[in-house]
Amino acid sequence: DGTDASLKDIQPGGGVDSIVSRRLEEVGQHILRVEVGYMANGAKTLRKFYRFNVTVPLNITETVVRKGDASCLVSITVENVMEKQSSGGGAVTISSVGFEPHSGLVAEQINIEEDSQGETTETDDIMTARSDLSASPRKSTVELYDSCGRLEPGEINRYLFSVTAGSEAAALRGIAFGDELGRAYLIYYKAMGESGKLFSSMVVCPPTSFAESISQSNFVVHRSGLSVDVAAASAQRSSSSGRRSSNESPGCLDELLPVTVEPIEPPSTMKLSIPEKVALLIVNHSSQSMNLQLQMRLPNMNGVVVCGPSFVNLGDVPPSGGSCTIDVNLIALVAGLFSVQGCYIVDMTNGLEIKQPALFDVFVELPENVNEEKKSGTEDTMDF
Repeated sequence: DGTDASLKDIQPGGGVDSIVSRRLEEVGQHILRVEVGYMANGAKTLRKFYRFNVTVPLNITETVVRKGDASCLVSITVENVMEKQSSGGGAVTISSVGFEPHSGLVAEQINIEEDSQGETTETDDIMTARSDLSASPRKSTVELYDSCGRLEPGEINRYLFSVTAGSEAAALRGIAFGDELGRAYLIYYKAMGESGKLFSSMVVCPPTSFAESISQSNFVVHRSGLSVDVAAASAQRSSSSGRRSSNESPGCLDELLPVTVEPIEPPSTMKLSIPEKVALLIVNHSSQSMNLQLQMRLPNMNGVVVCGPSFVNLGDVPPSGGSCTIDVNLIALVAGLFSVQGCYIVDMTNGLEIKQPALFDVFVELPENVNEEKKSGTEDTMDF
């Protein structure tokens, strides 16, 4: 560095060892330029150039699944893309993995842990009483190897993160299609101890699986984020003064569904022939107030049907996110897995009908007395 402290006398046949470190953030060819100044019958300079290639030993891919209006699941797949060497080299050890969420969001890693709760024995009580022993069970060699993060060439590891709205403003807005969720990162070590930190590309929220074909049987509104995407599309149209751009699709969500119906915490199971009350949230995403009526049409329902009045007058619902909440009674007629469908919104002013996709899936269980009768009937048949 040119200071007196860096000056050293080198005896004939001697040498000086020095380590130079620098973080490399670009992949490809790099050139290291080394320059040494020395005094020997005058000031002289020695220059040397070293060319080397920098590669990324790991490849990161992301898969995002929506699980509600303000929550997503992010699956991170890490693959060792280094070539396998005959000497056993090419292995990479991952020391830590994390996810840096976008502002207003919170990320939490989901770990699969064995359920250690169960019946306790006398031996377990003795082990618990000993303060010098750990309460967690000892892991086997295979479990320790699996958890060490070592990846041979061609091997992969997967990590799962839950990204949710962390602030009140983010929770009210929700997570819509195209919103940035954040980036995954990992710290790794190569065979010779070289360390590195690798970031994934920016992870964004995927669109809802709802398509123009509203009759598809595998889509339900619950936990799909449909209402949030429709609200975002409507807000984007309002910010552009309602004018359509040249590359905008004519079947946008806010045009297909100017009004959405979303169940609020619907039941996952129902008992056969027992009515169940379900709350529905109706949101007007259009720019005009609408006099609405909700209809549950029996011919379009299967397995689970409406119980009681099949229509409810909602009155005038304000525009641009105006909403109201109502309760409907449903009853299960057949046991099995069904989708609650047949919901329509009708504009009483102009007669416009807006067909809603299936609201939620529900599993219909038989009453306990029916199961007991079936069991007793089977036993009687076997005795006979």
